[in-house]
Amino acid sequence: MYEKKLKIANQELAFQNQEKENRAAELTIANQELAFQNQEKENRAAELAIANKELDFQNHEKENRAAELILANKELAFQNHEKENRAAELILANKELAFQNHEKENRAAELILANKELAFQNQEKENRAAELTIANQELAFQNHEKENRAAELAIANKELAFQNIEKENRAAELVIANKELAFQNQEKENRAAELTIAKPGTGFSES
Repeated sequence: MYEKKLKIANQELAFQNQEKENRAAELTIANQELAFQNQEKENRAAELAIANKELDFQNHEKENRAAELILANKELAFQNHEKENRAAELILANKELAFQNHEKENRAAELILANKELAFQNQEKENRAAELTIANQELAFQNHEKENRAAELAIANKELAFQNIEKENRAAELVIANKELAFQNQEKENRAAELTIAKPGTGFSES
């Protein structure tokens, strides 16, 4: 009975020893696995530190990008405002250009009318010039005729003056002749009176 218990005890001890060895092997494996896990944890921690640094860098970059985006949005808003101003200015410029083009068309139409009027006036001037040329030729002819008439009139005046002198001379001669005739008539009357006195019966003798 004792041997049987001892055998059972030895078997149980052998089993426990085997279990211990198994536990020791398992513990060794568990320790190796724990060491591996610790190494993995350290690697993860190192990777996490790197990842955190990378995340900090990315967050810093995101903040820089956010700040740049804010500046870019402000710049974009300013550019949009400038574009709106440019668009408004362009609308005004287009209206001004349309008005100027309309004015140019009006000026062109007025210029066409003015050119037609100028052409008409130039034609009228040419006609007036032609008429003036004819009038000048006619005036030159008339002046030449007047000069001829003036020359003839001068000759006629000289001749008239000569005739007037001749008439004055004739008048003077006529006055002298009239005086002489009156004297002769007076003489004849005297002779007739003397003759009447000298007739017979008058009591006077003829001397």
